[in-house]
Amino acid sequence: MVKEPYAIEWVDVAALIEAVKLSEAIKPSQQAKRDAFRKYGVLGGRKDPPLTAIFYDIMLRLGLLDKAVVKLTGVSNPLLLDPYLRAALRVFIELKVFSKGKIVFKDLDKIKSKVSSYLSKHSHPYVGMWLWDAIDKLDNFSLTPENEEESLMFKYLLPPWYIRRVKELLGGEEAEKYFNSLLAKPKISVRVNTLKSTVEEVIKELEGRVKGLEVSDKVPNVIKFYGPFNFDRSPLHLSGRIVIQEEAAALAPLLLNPKPGEVVVDLAAAPGGKTELMGELMLNQGRIYAFDVDEARIKRMRKLLERAGVNIVNIYKRDGREAPKVLGTEVADKVLIDAPCSSDGTLMKNPDLRWRLSEEEVGKLSQLQYELILAGLKLLKPGGHLLYCTCSALKEQNEDVIAKVLRKRKDVELIPLKGPYDSGYIEGTMRAWPHKHNTIGFFYALLKKR
Repeated sequence: MVKEPYAIEWVDVAALIEAVKLSEAIKPSQQAKRDAFRKYGVLGGRKDPPLTAIFYDIMLRLGLLDKAVVKLTGVSNPLLLDPYLRAALRVFIELKVFSKGKIVFKDLDKIKSKVSSYLSKHSHPYVGMWLWDAIDKLDNFSLTPENEEESLMFKYLLPPWYIRRVKELLGGEEAEKYFNSLLAKPKISVRVNTLKSTVEEVIKELEGRVKGLEVSDKVPNVIKFYGPFNFDRSPLHLSGRIVIQEEAAALAPLLLNPKPGEVVVDLAAAPGGKTELMGELMLNQGRIYAFDVDEARIKRMRKLLERAGVNIVNIYKRDGREAPKVLGTEVADKVLIDAPCSSDGTLMKNPDLRWRLSEEEVGKLSQLQYELILAGLKLLKPGGHLLYCTCSALKEQNEDVIAKVLRKRKDVELIPLKGPYDSGYIEGTMRAWPHKHNTIGFFYALLKKR
């Protein structure tokens, strides 16, 4: 059965433009989409699924769309354009060039008129008139790769440097599987808050309302299903009985295994999913000290902890490397470091991130990660455990950091991890792979202070 093209209206285009613009400032981009769709009455309605699919495609192709913007406008960098114009161009290039056959315009002249007025109101008065002409030019517009490197970029929708790095790491055949997995749309993953509910109770409420419902075979409290799912209207989410979290991320606190009554420090805590889970595992007994520097993410963490009923967390808006100055040394039984990283393991979930990946940033992040571990070791009591993890596939942010710690610190040993995922490139470390385990990419290393 042939699927009918989606008939797109002015309000749809407005919601998409707003979502694309917001995605530059609000991370993850799904949150930007929810905020914009809510504003235009799209969220949770019949328009939500088709427009979410279009938004996802825009995020996935952002690098190609910006190449088209450069070609169409002659500007050297799309970031020089007014943000509303940049968002409108990205949306119309997707709709008229890449989504041909998938959508039809319901009264294109009305849409152009409304968008032109919208742009003129939010930026320069003449911007809307210029966009009207640009939209017409897209009827005969095409974008093709200009060399072999660009051909791979078009095929995998990834920056050329990242394609090269992963091929060196995995080899051509395995890398191909990895790249293709990053183009797949994953199931939604949620974790049951055991302080408030059980897996059985949550499954019972979700049955018949979502498709592809399954319980993770790696993390028993994680449930997966196909979207869309309106968390804003979900009693399960609003009451804190479920927490939005990927399977591989939920495993990290389980590996660290904090106990009731212990002192735990989370050195890069916000937006708080792992912090909250540690509170569950500790049965709200003991103390967690959570450090982060991002005010917006800290605000989300406070809401999550309150909703989930975890009340043993002290939050500090401070760099995790400063934690020993704040708390003192040898005070913690356990330390968690879900380190800031390039986050490339989450590309299937955060498609726009692929175009923000920077090869130059990898080295800077590696040094930050190493310094966070040194701070964590200062905090640990002798015999204490530190779990280091990232959501990156790059060795420079994973095994290379751990190798440096083990080489320079003779008072530290690696506690071997033996499943549920694959061994890392240092024996005893562990990796989750999108193409092998149907979750985000993740790295884990468990250290013990002698």
